Amino acid sequence: MINVGILGIGFMGVTHFKALQKVKGARVAAICTRDEKKLAGDWSGVQGNFGGAGGVQDLKRVGRYREIDELLADDSIDLVDICLPTPMHRDVTIKALKAGKHVLVEKPIALTLKDADAMIKAAQEAQKLLMVAHVLRFVPAFAHARELALSGKYGALQGVHLKRIIGRKTSDVAGSYFNESGGPLLDLHIHDTDFLIHLLGVPSRVQANAHIAPNGDVLYFSAHYGFENGSIAASAQCGAVGEGPITFEHGFDFYLEKATLRYNNLHTGDAILLSSGSKQQEITPRRKEAFEAQLQHAVDCVRDGRESDIISAQNARNSLAVCLFEKQAAQSGKAVNVKI
Repeated sequence: MINVGILGIGFMGVTHFKALQKVKGARVAAICTRDEKKLAGDWSGVQGNFGGAGGVQDLKRVGRYREIDELLADDSIDLVDICLPTPMHRDVTIKALKAGKHVLVEKPIALTLKDADAMIKAAQEAQKLLMVAHVLRFVPAFAHARELALSGKYGALQGVHLKRIIGRKTSDVAGSYFNESGGPLLDLHIHDTDFLIHLLGVPSRVQANAHIAPNGDVLYFSAHYGFENGSIAASAQCGAVGEGPITFEHGFDFYLEKATLRYNNLHTGDAILLSSGSKQQEITPRRKEAFEAQLQHAVDCVRDGRESDIISAQNARNSLAVCLFEKQAAQSGKAVNVKI
């Protein structure tokens, strides 16, 4: 049994806690938060941009710590699940690795490549696993579309477009969103950058157009990617710009030689719309829920003592690097060569 300790009981910490209840071979052995209500199991005030509220949880069999160091000193913990604000990722991850724990840290791995490299070095020195929770690779529609695209069943992939939008919020524009998570580019769009790398490999070139706030923050942008073989057109759009009832929208269009795959959470639900010839059908992927699948994979890697081939720290570092090149392209208005 892999004992997991969760640091941070915000929206993502609650999401991971609930998903871990369904993961085989693991249990939540401890949590860490300074919020007294959350320590008592009252998570009703926790709400994100999808899913329901946190509810009330029975924590009688769960260790409850107010300080990070207290959880890290718990010898029973095998895997530390870090769901803290991004600026804390570097220091807390390194501290957990030095304490002899394997680590799963929420995306993005960090806000700078210097911090990401320090985290990877610490994992190597501690000889412990460091994984980064890029959950889009496990989202059923995305994972199934990638499988179909790479199978050759419908011919070669010719083009792909990704979309990710959240609602505009006063607090976002005020700066807290950008200070804590890197804003739409590193908090939202990095999902799609990471998925493109998972699908096509690291691009060689990127160009972008953007709506940029007076302080330099990228609020909305569209990006185009070039690859060495030059045969695939790839693009993405992202931003914190949605008005009205839209709080979160994401989706894709895959253009294959013999089929088109479309998905949008607001319009097709969980299903992929597949068009081929004169036929059109809905495909509902038969896969585990994304967070459950991701956490099952992380737990399996710890149990087997093997590096992840899906959510490795190096993969996450590459995704961060490409996003930073995208930011450079957006702010300069010029195409940028990607060098990892």
